[in-house]
Amino acid sequence: MAQRRHHYERAFEAFLRQRRIPYVAVDEAKKALLPPEASLRVRTEGASAGGGDGDDGRAIKSFDFVVYGQSGNFLLEIKGRKVARRVGSTGGDRSDQSVGGIFGSESAGGGVKPIKAQAGRLESWATEDDVESLQAWQQLFGEGFTGAIVFVYWCDEMPPDGLFQEIMEFQGRWYALRAITIDAYAGAMRTRSPRWRTVDLSRSDFERLSQPFAEAWVHTPTLARPVV
Repeated sequence: MAQRRHHYERAFEAFLRQRRIPYVAVDEAKKALLPPEASLRVRTEGASAGGGDGDDGRAIKSFDFVVYGQSGNFLLEIKGRKVARRVGSTGGDRSDQSVGGIFGSESAGGGVKPIKAQAGRLESWATEDDVESLQAWQQLFGEGFTGAIVFVYWCDEMPPDGLFQEIMEFQGRWYALRAITIDAYAGAMRTRSPRWRTVDLSRSDFERLSQPFAEAWVHTPTLARPVV
């Protein structure tokens, strides 16, 4: 396993290895994957079309993994987020969030109702550089490659099955995964902080657009096996 900096990335790499999903952990070797004429910069507003004088946009931010699946190949940016369980919350507290829809639901009286879970907000923020760079990589790699963000949530304890479909334990910590293609993210994102150039999704858009990673995209036959 590659010596990756963040425990979120190490956990995701263990997830891929346990399920025998083919992948490449990306670092500076990314340059060797590109065609000779590929530019490693993102055009920014005001940058000259022909370059020159160093005014040819920002450098493309690296991504984390290339994953090869039965349904396609994916260029993945890993975003680690902490989800702390809020102790002592009540039904009227905002921490008692409805996480129905794709996050899980249960049948009651012949209908379907959202499952309530005492958990913090599922953060879905990224930077504008993350989005622009991953879209640029997707264009550079071309047909057959899809850029996507995988949100890896570190949970204080094992999350309920109704909250996530993909959970795992790695080195004594519990993690849950949600993934969204970069084009879907870009199409629904909203400004979070103009100063820090961050963006995010509304909770409803995130629930609607994100999916379990392996189950939805890779379709491996070993999904049921947990990472230990």
